[in-house]
Amino acid sequence: MNRFSASRLGLTALRRKGLNRAAHSMAGASRFADSTHAELAWGRARAGSTRWSVAGAVTGALIALVCFAPAAWLASAVSAATQQRFMLADARGTVWSGSAVTVLTGGAGSHDASALPGRLVWSMRPQGLALQLRLSQACCTNGDVTIVLKPSLAGFSAVVQPQTATVGQWPAAWLSGLGTPWNTIQLGGVMRVMSSGMTIEPAQGHWRMSGGLDLELMGGSSRLSTLDTLGSYRLSLRGAPEAAGGVQFTLSTSEGTLQLSGSGAWASGKLHFQGEARSSDADEAALTNLLNILGRREGARSVISIG
Repeated sequence: MNRFSASRLGLTALRRKGLNRAAHSMAGASRFADSTHAELAWGRARAGSTRWSVAGAVTGALIALVCFAPAAWLASAVSAATQQRFMLADARGTVWSGSAVTVLTGGAGSHDASALPGRLVWSMRPQGLALQLRLSQACCTNGDVTIVLKPSLAGFSAVVQPQTATVGQWPAAWLSGLGTPWNTIQLGGVMRVMSSGMTIEPAQGHWRMSGGLDLELMGGSSRLSTLDTLGSYRLSLRGAPEAAGGVQFTLSTSEGTLQLSGSGAWASGKLHFQGEARSSDADEAALTNLLNILGRREGARSVISIG
């Protein structure tokens, strides 16, 4: 074999080795690319799984928060809405099912407070797009009092559905917790609330009532009088559709030595009332302190004017 042939054979061998090396390099690069794509796909899947896990955890936490919201949150909302004049003390349970002690106070910073015996018990559940709230208190309500809260464009309307015409009865002394003038009058007797149903709903920036409610004071008394009993009285509230947010009310005496009468209305966020308190000549001395507080004295009567 001559030198030229040997040289050609060497070049051929070198070419073959180069081709083999290139093939091996290309195969390695392909395997690396496949591995990289697999890692990226796994990373994307893991990220997606993490996002779904976080979303599920957040959703579960929100559902638990709604279902098991503590009753203390409801107590705080009621306190804020009433400027701390009506409070749910020692609230237990959840927003949906709980109980509390009902307290009347004179507002923020007041030292006056009066609580009812026992506990107010409530339960709330969805009813279509509305919420049904049931209230009961052994000392005072006649069975359950149902209030249906319905959403509307202007807010919420409340439909009161008592179980009987007599909603319940409360001690008049409870009002002393509201402070002046109730803590001075120290009213005694029993307050009875009666209603066949009523609806309170927002209208033109005010609250409008339809239906009616009667509040009776039975066997009323006061520490400002030496008389054991002043009498029994009725305050009747009726919706006034013709007035924005209108409620008309009348005050009358069922029986007693202190005669109360008058009428008024709550319209456009303002209270107007004109009435009088009157005693017989024989009882004027025993009622004079009370008459002085109730209104402007004119002999044996006091003129009551509000608004």
